[in-house]
Amino acid sequence: MERIRNSWSLIQASWEVLKADKELAIFPVISAVGVILVSLTFILPMFAAGLFESLMGGNIEILSYLVLFLYYVVTYTVIFFSNTALMGAAMIRLRGGDPTVRDGLNIAMENFSSILGYAVIAATVGMILRWLSERAGVIGRIVIGLIGMAWTLATYLVVPVLVVEKTGPIDSIKRSTELLKQTWGEQIAGNLGLGLVFGLIIFGIIMLTVVLTIALATAELLGLMFMVIGIGVLSVLLLSVISSTLTSIYTAAVYLYAAEGQSSEWFDDQLIAQAFKAKEKRGWLGR
Repeated sequence: MERIRNSWSLIQASWEVLKADKELAIFPVISAVGVILVSLTFILPMFAAGLFESLMGGNIEILSYLVLFLYYVVTYTVIFFSNTALMGAAMIRLRGGDPTVRDGLNIAMENFSSILGYAVIAATVGMILRWLSERAGVIGRIVIGLIGMAWTLATYLVVPVLVVEKTGPIDSIKRSTELLKQTWGEQIAGNLGLGLVFGLIIFGIIMLTVVLTIALATAELLGLMFMVIGIGVLSVLLLSVISSTLTSIYTAAVYLYAAEGQSSEWFDDQLIAQAFKAKEKRGWLGR
């Protein structure tokens, strides 16, 4: 509970950073639009490779795997590029600067080769886990799911490592894994807290939208019904952007303290010190 309270306080501080630099929210929008465009671009190659037929039949051909791998690489590159830009801009703010969207994009461009390399590695891991999952039983899929979760945790701090330490993709993954030993509790509690809050709000909006839509459709008030649907969709998209932005700011703060032992003016030094105090005493998993 103490870790959850500490992490929630860090999330509140992240919100203050976002209020100071609202343009940070542009990067998740860029990421989402980029992924949509990439997906539209790959529809024809996927059809030509017979990917959709292979998915329906349960067996994916080699050509389909190749197209899917390329799709993963391009999609991950877009996502990691946007995340790196956001993280870079957030780092500037946390260190007392006043970042612009261009600053974030410049940082991402400076690290593009590492971003592309990391995207290839992530796509390879994703394809291997997918291939194994398709051939495993129920227990095997559970194990593979746990492996995938472990990979996600181990690479949680790869982006801030790329931004600050300018390392290559493999060294960044190693460094992220090393920092995981110090930030395990904060990663889990902070992301659960953030995900729970926004998840509940989004769920409430969806349910309210569904109820109102049914009521208005029954009353044949179609104009109001479409208006309610539009407001509901826009609200969910806006909350998703805010949640993604706060997660990146929070991640930047966790990285700064884990890697450099100090926070910024936006975060309470004593609070972060308390959040890491137990981990510093016990070491990795209590050793």
